[in-house]
Amino acid sequence: MRLSVKSMNHAHTHTPHHGASHGHHHEHAMDGQAEILDLDAEVLAEHISSMAAWLPLQTAPHHIVDLGCGTGAGTFALLDRFPDAHVTAVDASAEHLQRLRTKACTRGVEERVRTVQADLDDDAWPDLGSPDLVWASASMHHMAHPDRALRNVHDALVPGGLFAVVELAGHPRFLPENAPEDRPGLEERVHAAADRRQVEHMPHRGADWGPMLTAAGFTVEGERAIAVNLEGSRSEAIGRYATGVLQRIRSVIADRLSPEDLTALDQLLDASSPHSILRRDDLTVLTERTVWAARRI
Repeated sequence: MRLSVKSMNHAHTHTPHHGASHGHHHEHAMDGQAEILDLDAEVLAEHISSMAAWLPLQTAPHHIVDLGCGTGAGTFALLDRFPDAHVTAVDASAEHLQRLRTKACTRGVEERVRTVQADLDDDAWPDLGSPDLVWASASMHHMAHPDRALRNVHDALVPGGLFAVVELAGHPRFLPENAPEDRPGLEERVHAAADRRQVEHMPHRGADWGPMLTAAGFTVEGERAIAVNLEGSRSEAIGRYATGVLQRIRSVIADRLSPEDLTALDQLLDASSPHSILRRDDLTVLTERTVWAARRI
């Protein structure tokens, strides 16, 4: 894996150390999501750990909240990074939380994890205690009222505590531009349709969270964008990851594709087809995520 890192540290920042997950869901988004989150954690494990290692913490945290924890990619990266900490993992999905608890038991860290099922768009937030680190990876953009959520996090954090917001630039890319042979550029058109739909349903996806964090009372101390270019050394996992991501995209944008593109996409997603994405040896994972580190003063 190659990590191309662009760091932007604001004035008065502490020197950083150098080394995903959803809170509110539309019903259709739940289909197959847990498996994709598990694959995301597997394929991008090094990338997630590098973000946790970068956080400009003043002291090692003891109580961490993983807000929109999904199946636990961030939870376990943070438990590994901070062996004396315990994590409160919050998500709207009972299935995600059950998977997370099962993983915690398998890893022998169940006593360090508490799960809370909550819709973070509800007026009444759950009692999250007084964390010294809150982590929100790819979850803030799901909220209908993210400004309110930011203020709630600010109020929950201990003074001096840190809030880490991770945002996606978009869905990961997997195929070469000239693929498939009969419909080159297919993936770009699929992503363009998905992006247009997400602007309608998730207007905060890909947002610049810096100004919103400042407006909520935080001091933004660091911003880091990490570009991931992962070539097919883990081809089986990457193939399953690509299939899962593109299947979920297809489920919500099929009516926005031309018949020819939809046929070509279905051939890629058909495991029995000679054109199946699982049979390709030229897959990559191209994605970019940005993390903001904001402190409650």
